[in-house]
Amino acid sequence: MKRTTTTTATSLVLANCVSLALVGLAHAQTAPATTEEASGDARLDQLEHLVKAQTEQLEALRDTLAEQERNVAELRSALAEERLDNVRGLGGVSGQAGALPLLTLDAAAAATGAQQLPANPPREPVQESKTQQPVGRAPAEAERPPEVAQIFDQPGVLTPRGKFVVEPAVQFGYSANDRVALVGFTVIPAILIGLIDVRQVKTTSANVSLTGRYGLTNRLEIEAKVPYVYVNGDTVSREIFTGSAQDKVFNASGHGIGDVEVTARYQLNRGAMDRPFYVGWLRYKSRTGKDLFEVVTDCVTRCVANATGTGLPLELPIGSGFESIQPGLTWLYASDPVVFFGSFSYLYNFPRKNVSRTVLSGAPPPFSPTSTEFIGEVKAGDIIGFNVGLGLALNEKAAISIGYDQNLVGKTEQNGMDVPGSVRVILGTLLLGGSYRFNERVSLNVALGVGVTRDTPDVSLTVRVPITF
Repeated sequence: MKRTTTTTATSLVLANCVSLALVGLAHAQTAPATTEEASGDARLDQLEHLVKAQTEQLEALRDTLAEQERNVAELRSALAEERLDNVRGLGGVSGQAGALPLLTLDAAAAATGAQQLPANPPREPVQESKTQQPVGRAPAEAERPPEVAQIFDQPGVLTPRGKFVVEPAVQFGYSANDRVALVGFTVIPAILIGLIDVRQVKTTSANVSLTGRYGLTNRLEIEAKVPYVYVNGDTVSREIFTGSAQDKVFNASGHGIGDVEVTARYQLNRGAMDRPFYVGWLRYKSRTGKDLFEVVTDCVTRCVANATGTGLPLELPIGSGFESIQPGLTWLYASDPVVFFGSFSYLYNFPRKNVSRTVLSGAPPPFSPTSTEFIGEVKAGDIIGFNVGLGLALNEKAAISIGYDQNLVGKTEQNGMDVPGSVRVILGTLLLGGSYRFNERVSLNVALGVGVTRDTPDVSLTVRVPITF
């Protein structure tokens, strides 16, 4: 481009010089001899002024070209950062994971305010291309890649600096577990003398949350999440020691503010199309929700210990009961036309001391109907988690994602010893999600999770609506 512009300017100068020389020669042949020297000096001065003007214009053109070369160099060095910025705050990436855009040279020049190159009007009209876009116009909407659906809790794409994202979300879950308890002894492997307690526990939950994210810089954001939880549980069992052939249903529920969370995320590197992006994050979870040690446990009407009670809580907890901190690392790798993403994390539960629970005693008035049972120090098992997925853009607005999430939950300890019956649990979930972007500010994410292990909830459905301000 620089060589073409310089050649054009030089050609204009030479053409003007030749024209002036021919005009001067013609005048010299027809002018009187007495005025030949004066006329030649005037033409020479005029020619020198024209050459000087053309030289100044050429120097200005060279300076402009040099400035444009510097702008292009800066754009190329910051191209990777611009790619990520174009998909920040779309409701996930995060953040969510999203496809990465490629900036055209015209769009990059428009983003940095590059000036148009000055040039002399051409002597012959040049027909402009019908597909050429005016300098300074933003890239077309179709050139922007679509959003990739968020299926994991932690988004992979950060919020741009100064932007605020509000994300209302609703999550429904259902799980059913069967438990068989054998209390007695066997004469031979086929004959049991004693009790068989068969229980089916069916749990339905609804979690309505409001999440806010704010971009402090293009590589740092903070997030706060406030959930409202409703849980309903039905336990199907038979009367113990009664010989009843009919099932009894024991219902309990709980609702209220759950555990409030605060998260900070930071982009560790400047990725590109041929290398992944890494985002480190740190999440703190409080225990604001009512936990298992705060609800009342039924041990009066149907308790296995004295054949009169269930030992079940009369109100279901809505919080974990433990403060925890969770560091993690999210990665995102773009390989057209898909985007691969995933994360690794470790959740540490802080132990609680002097823990006790409230149990119904069944004592008649004027005695207290409840009693306090001291438990001591309790340490919930830590959780090692990882997930992996891929996203595919269907068009400029719709995208789908598929992934797998797995968590390894450690044993629970009481007073430094493993709780009897406590085992390690593996929670595996297969996730399928879709997203649709209504406009630049609002999008919709839907994720369906199916449990692949017996301890995982059977099904979960999550709907998110991120709104950018």
